[in-house]
This record gives sequence, structure tokens and C-alpha cells, in this order.
Amino acid sequence: MNRALFLIIIGLGGAAILVSLGLWQVQRLGWKQDIIAGIEARIFAAPVTLPAVADRDADAYLPVVVSGEFSGDTLRVLVSQKETGAGYRLITAFETEGRRIMIDRGFIPVEDNNMATPQSRVEVIGNLQWPQESDGFTPDPDLDRNIWFARDVPAMAGFLQTEPLLIVARKLSQDGSGVTPLPVDTNRIPNDHLQYAITWFSLAAIWLAMSVLFLRRRRGTKSES
Repeated sequence: MNRALFLIIIGLGGAAILVSLGLWQVQRLGWKQDIIAGIEARIFAAPVTLPAVADRDADAYLPVVVSGEFSGDTLRVLVSQKETGAGYRLITAFETEGRRIMIDRGFIPVEDNNMATPQSRVEVIGNLQWPQESDGFTPDPDLDRNIWFARDVPAMAGFLQTEPLLIVARKLSQDGSGVTPLPVDTNRIPNDHLQYAITWFSLAAIWLAMSVLFLRRRRGTKSES
């Protein structure tokens, strides 16, 4: 009897721990959804003028509108899109009100060598972003072929001689170059808490089922003896 009670305690205790982990993930899910909702509200808010001094943390995702001219200097960042395959993001230097910044104009297929920019004044609506895409394993850019493997804002700004400011374009007043904008969104923000919660709750159910099965087999073995 004491051993059976011990097994019951182990079974219920283990299940309780697994359920508590599942509930914690449910709480984390709500927390992450609130964060994503806040970011989305910020992304799609009315655009403002470019801050005189942008802060990487305070101004992340800030919607802005700028008017000016592309300088023609463009960097290609190798990326992949599900529907179209490999291609490049085009990062182009942009002159606006005495300032030189960078515009992420969007995507072209890898076989497309057209990097032409609008030759007249253009208005750009987009979002400030400082992507965290490079790490110790990111290859150095191939400068001879103009291929970068991450949007490294400080490095690209140094190469293009611009401020370390990147606007990811959402809309251009005119651009007949065939570039497809890749505007900022929340799709890349990880939110796997629901899957984690389901996993913990499933493990709790399996733990309980195995505990009940073990107890039944033990009772069956006792009755036979």
C-alpha cells in the first residue's frame, strides 16, 4: 500500500509539474501576443519626419516619411523568398534634406541585374530598422561581386558613407525599376509558446496515462500472486 501511494504521488506530482509548465507557456503566449500587437500598431502608425538623432531602441520600427533622391550607390544583400526563391535586397544610399541615409528598396530575383533607381525626387514611406542578421558565422561581404550576406547597418553605412540609418521601404511615390518592397512586419518574431504549451500538456497526459497503466499492471500482478 505504501508503495502504491508513493507511485500515485509520483504520478500526480509529475503531471502537476508538466501542467504548470504548460500554463506558464500559455501566460508567455499572451505576453508575446501583446508585444507583437504593440509592434504592429507602431509599424502601421502614421509616418513622421525622420528624427534628427535616431535611437536604436526607442525608434525601432518607427514609421517615417522622407523626400529626396537616390544617389545610385546600391548594395545587394542575398536573401530567399518562399514564392520566388533566391534574390537580393537592394540597399541604396539616399539624399534627404542635407542628410545621407540608406533605403531598403526591396527584392529582385537573383537573375535580375537591374539595380536602376528613380532619377527624380521621390517620397519614401517606411520604417526604421536595425536588423540583427549577422553573427560570428556570417561570411564577409563579397565586395567584388557586390554581394552581402546580412543587413549589417553599421558596416553598410560605412561602405556607402551614410548615417547608420536604414529605412525599410513600404511605399515609394515612384519606382519603375521592378523592385518589390519587403516592408517591415512581425512574421519573423518567434512565437512558439502555443506549441510549447501543447507539448507540456501532452506530456502531462502521457505521464498520467503511463502512471495509471503501471498501477493497474502492478495490481494485476499482485492479484495473480
